Amino acid sequence: MASDPLFIIMIIAMLAVVGILMVGIGGFAKGGEFNRKHANRIMRYRIYAQFVAVILILAVVYFTRG
Repeated sequence: MASDPLFIIMIIAMLAVVGILMVGIGGFAKGGEFNRKHANRIMRYRIYAQFVAVILILAVVYFTRG
């Protein structure tokens, strides 16, 4: 399973979600100008990345079951 390209792409997408989430949480914790300028955009990117990650998870489950 670890050699499956779709599985590797799914893992990368999930790591991207975690990375974006950490940047967003760090911005909220620090506050200041960065948070005011970029907080909504970062969380919007997280939603998009999370959507892609969920679609990839469903694809991996679908293709590995059958």
